[in-house]
Amino acid sequence: MPQSDTEPRDKDFIGGLAKGLRLVEAFDSAHTRMTVTEAARSVAISLASARRCLLTLCRLGYMQTDGKYYWLGHGALRIAYAYAASTRLPRLLQPALDALSERSRESASLAVLHDNAAVIAARSTARRTMRVGLGVGSRLPLYCSSAGRALLAALPREQAQTLMCSMPLVQLTPRTVTEVGKLHKLLQACRQQGYAACDEEIELGVRSIAVPILNQAGATIAAMTISTRAERMTLGEMVAEYLPALLKNQAWARSRVD
Repeated sequence: MPQSDTEPRDKDFIGGLAKGLRLVEAFDSAHTRMTVTEAARSVAISLASARRCLLTLCRLGYMQTDGKYYWLGHGALRIAYAYAASTRLPRLLQPALDALSERSRESASLAVLHDNAAVIAARSTARRTMRVGLGVGSRLPLYCSSAGRALLAALPREQAQTLMCSMPLVQLTPRTVTEVGKLHKLLQACRQQGYAACDEEIELGVRSIAVPILNQAGATIAAMTISTRAERMTLGEMVAEYLPALLKNQAWARSRVD
């Protein structure tokens, strides 16, 4: 867990590095440029710490500044490249995502569980499904995304319960399920059926289904999902059309991921 300026120090924990990384992560589509004060507030550190970190990141090429505002520089792409180039799972499954997207003309993604969210690790897009485009590093809520539910369903029930109770269950659309009891039933259905669904719960007009991706030991390490516009097909039609391909990719990945 990240530490604030007031938390006790671990001799093996480099606080300055942690603050710098948290500042990099604080920039998104809603916060493209920030002052020192805004950046410090966003990650709960002092103004002095934020200023030093931001200036250091500028020196390294990860940030840029005009003297008042700071924003991510092109150097930040080196972090994304390092992950994509060195992590085996996205490299292994990217061709499968591309093939699935090409055949279906829909968007296909690979998501992993990280920091109480389903984080996109690889993606192939044949058409824009959601109004807000997803990319590598985008975060989806665990409780109402198909990828998140596939990942949650693979956890021990007590751990899944703890996660759901620790996160805000926000009703993103009128169809979003936020009642813990109903969510438990959806997770149980996912365990029994082998796939999870999201029917206009993140964004009206968007449906998706996902299957867990397992390693050779049978442990879930990711989720593969495909999304479509609701006017194109019903959820039942999605399952009939795309689930066989998802399950085929699931079996292929399990034979290759140790």
